[in-house]
Amino acid sequence: MAKTFEQTFFTHKTIATIDFLGQDIKYLAGVGPKKKDILSKELGIETFGDLLEYYPYKYVDRSHVYAIRNMDGEMPYVQIKGTIRSWEVYDTGRRQKRYVAHFSDGTGFVDLVWFRNGEYAHKNYRLGVEYIVFGKPTIYQGRYQFSHPDIDEADTLVLSEMGLQPHYVTTERMKNAGLTSRGVERLQKALLAKMPEIGETLPTYITEPNHLISRDQALRWIHYPHNNNEMRKAQERLKFEELFYVQLNIMRYVGDRRKRYLGCRFTKAGEPLRYFYDNNLKFDLTGAQKRVVKEIHADMCSGRQMNRLLQGDVGSGKTLVALLTMLIAVGNGYQAVIMAPTEILAEQHLETIRHFLSGMSVRVELLTGIVKGKRRKEVLEGIATGEVDIVVGTHAVIEDTVVFRRLGLAVIDEQHRFGVAQRAKLWAKAPGASAGAQASVGIVPHILVMTATPIPRTLAMTLYGDLDVSVIDELPPGRKPVHTVHRYDNQLVALYQSIRQQIQLGRQVYIVYPLIKESEKMDLQDLEQGYEKLCHIFPDMSISKVHGKLKPAEKEEEMQRFVKGETQILVATTVIEVGVNVPNASVMVIMEAQRFGLSQLHQLRGRVGRGADQSYCILVSGNKLTKETRMRLDIMCETNDGFKIAEADLKLRGPGDLEGTQQSGMAFDLKIANIARDGQLVQLARDMAQQVLDNDPECNKPEYAVLWQRLYELRKTNINWGAIS
Repeated sequence: MAKTFEQTFFTHKTIATIDFLGQDIKYLAGVGPKKKDILSKELGIETFGDLLEYYPYKYVDRSHVYAIRNMDGEMPYVQIKGTIRSWEVYDTGRRQKRYVAHFSDGTGFVDLVWFRNGEYAHKNYRLGVEYIVFGKPTIYQGRYQFSHPDIDEADTLVLSEMGLQPHYVTTERMKNAGLTSRGVERLQKALLAKMPEIGETLPTYITEPNHLISRDQALRWIHYPHNNNEMRKAQERLKFEELFYVQLNIMRYVGDRRKRYLGCRFTKAGEPLRYFYDNNLKFDLTGAQKRVVKEIHADMCSGRQMNRLLQGDVGSGKTLVALLTMLIAVGNGYQAVIMAPTEILAEQHLETIRHFLSGMSVRVELLTGIVKGKRRKEVLEGIATGEVDIVVGTHAVIEDTVVFRRLGLAVIDEQHRFGVAQRAKLWAKAPGASAGAQASVGIVPHILVMTATPIPRTLAMTLYGDLDVSVIDELPPGRKPVHTVHRYDNQLVALYQSIRQQIQLGRQVYIVYPLIKESEKMDLQDLEQGYEKLCHIFPDMSISKVHGKLKPAEKEEEMQRFVKGETQILVATTVIEVGVNVPNASVMVIMEAQRFGLSQLHQLRGRVGRGADQSYCILVSGNKLTKETRMRLDIMCETNDGFKIAEADLKLRGPGDLEGTQQSGMAFDLKIANIARDGQLVQLARDMAQQVLDNDPECNKPEYAVLWQRLYELRKTNINWGAIS
């Protein structure tokens, strides 16, 4: 009788580990059904394994005790030893009482304060007993106080053995139920006390050369390191493992896809491309554009499906590269489609492509929601018969009614606006298996994904691991970098004078207000008030207003007025971030710039600087700025390089905040690795994953069984690994 996967690969230690880690968290001492409900809803912790992988965000040295007289207001956490001398209880008038214990070590006094659940403290912490108090000191009315501190009887702690105390992120609801950071730590201690030896998930041929400790040791040290060295070794092991399995899964998927799918083979450049290059192209391509076209053409000739991410700052010439690629498809007898996230961007692509192809016998048609009735029927028929060579559209191109005769290339603009499922729908438009191909092998369109959002290399390897990456890192000659300055909101009078001067020179101006969901009403109010104020300041100017709450038709009408030059100022939220091409707009004013992320500021700045004139971006903020915010605004003023800005944004904000990561297909959260700070580990993990796949492409060699076993376990969790693409 054939053995199952588990019988073949799972050891007794592995099965014991899975059984233990899979136990319901309510059976852990100190949890129970009520706390389980809170842990589940607040943190997604359902099992012992989930709790074990809820890692500390920082550690505090508990081996040192300070004298109260030596305390300093700059200390983040302090440990003191002494006794409670007296209690005071204050009625706050909200059915709650504030409990204050006056605590002394003989060198001075501090107050221990409870704003909630103080009854417990008052009842349990006795006068005259020596306690060790640990917490964050603040100064209130000239005296140090600790709010809701950790308190232990002095004779129950051996400080020299405590090492580094872990601290865990907790929510308000958890704190109210007694699940403070210390409460979570106690649960971890109870879990580790009963935990059997955890089975290994990485073989020695990976751990030994990379000096990685065992998984069991790492899981124990990550919660209770005795020193910084143990903490660092635990973090390195767990981060590497997390990144390694992400990369192994992505690369295994890529290898599998390449075996199952072939791309249409475009063996020649074709007459349309030659004619366009010789007659219609009025300027030289940049060196970066030439390099990228060669990379793309090599993919298209190879017989494998191209799946390439094309990155380039606004104005770097991505659309022209996409057009050259589409002409190669047309020249080889295939159709091409370019899908944009908005109707206005699709229309601009159509206008650009038709302008470039003027006088050529290449049929280009628009397919968006505004193409209706008889016209829509004609376009759909032309696509089905193959008479339409290039289709420019929005989501409308992936509707079931759209049937291509011979689709060979799909270009997706602004990748972060489309999910993986939408990208896959374009594959369904494939012409099917061609004659002579194996029945199990599909012939699918080549995919070129374009983005003006620069993505740092480490993030691209994780988010878009299945895509080869090409970068246009050179602007066309004649383009002047946008001059960026930071101004405070008490300098608006001078700013308005500068705006008037630019408009008198015949230019147009964007003025952008933030629109953040948490304070949407207030933000819209700011925009409306700003619009009214600008109408008062510039009574002789035409001003448009655009925000996401307008009906699509109203928004489209206002945008078109600005595009056509009928209005001089466009007051908007970030809806204008992607796609609008108005070469005459030379000024971008961003109000409350401190509320935007770096990548978003860079995207907004990219709306200007599209013509030959000098363009300006003015970042307006209040005077009170945090150190991080000031750094962000300084970076914007110092550089126009999108990749430098993206790297800085990744380091400041982390990958989870980068726009589009959720839509991109990264269907999981990294629990301990940080792509911004662990770039070397990302590369090492990728190299090791590639070695494994080179040595075991069919995933069936016994010496690699532990890896496929672990991947199998991970795929059985709620992580949607299949969506990573």
